[in-house]
Amino acid sequence: MEHSDSDSSDDDIPLVKTQTRRRSSRLLQKQQNSQEPPPAVEAKSVRKRKRKNVSTSSNPKKKRKVTTRVKKGEKSMPLPRRNKKSGVFHFADHPEFKPNLSPKEVLQMGSFGGTYFRNINSAVTNQKHLGREVIEEFPEEWFEGLNTKTQVCSSVYNPLVNKYGVRCGGGLDMWEEKGWIDAQDPYGWFQWYCRFFVGRRTTDDARQIGRGMGVMGPKGRFRNQLIGKIARANTGYDDYSISPVIRQAIQHWAYTLSEDDCKKYIKKKKLPPLGRALGNKLSDKHIPSGKKHLFNPYDMSKLRK
Repeated sequence: MEHSDSDSSDDDIPLVKTQTRRRSSRLLQKQQNSQEPPPAVEAKSVRKRKRKNVSTSSNPKKKRKVTTRVKKGEKSMPLPRRNKKSGVFHFADHPEFKPNLSPKEVLQMGSFGGTYFRNINSAVTNQKHLGREVIEEFPEEWFEGLNTKTQVCSSVYNPLVNKYGVRCGGGLDMWEEKGWIDAQDPYGWFQWYCRFFVGRRTTDDARQIGRGMGVMGPKGRFRNQLIGKIARANTGYDDYSISPVIRQAIQHWAYTLSEDDCKKYIKKKKLPPLGRALGNKLSDKHIPSGKKHLFNPYDMSKLRK
């Protein structure tokens, strides 16, 4: 009996070891498989993320943001609201200031002989300012459709660029000598207006608003001179042949004469009645006859060909 038990156990030992090894191998393989993530799904997920990142970073239509710098101590305000009927812009913190042209409109209509944002050597800052870098702080849409080389950053003043086809105003040298240029806006009033329009506020605002109102406000000398000339000629407010130089000048100060403003001043001063409007549009250009010359924008001296 004892031997029989011993014999039978000797015969079973190899079988038990083999079965144990097989079960252990299957168990180990099962554990390994359960711990590994599905390789195909993971690879697909990675590829998706990579494609998404590439398309986002290489978007060619991404617009430039407005980057007018607000320095320490300066305030920032939202964009002005515009009266749909009159076209006048309303600045909540300066309700007395009522231009009716945006910076974009001033540029698009044709202004400054195409030279305003040229490269300048400022006598106020004692620095060189590169026009193409300066305009980077403003919205791209302001310059859409314009040739910046000839209509915005030109080194030569060309009257034909202007809406009314004439030269007007003094050169940068004169403005600097008069003390009218502040170091924060070395290009002058229009640069200040561009920055004021997009929200920048500084201690120089009151002075610059006063200068603008003195030209194109209700008591503005240029605006009222133009109205007087129109009334005495018994013509329409939009007769561009009447003093195109003054019209071009007040455009540079963000204003274009309106029929309503004309009538109010004529009534107040009891001037001859206003003639019938000619129907000219804001986008229409007026090119006077005669030979046109080119000018140096620093001193407005005539350039030889």
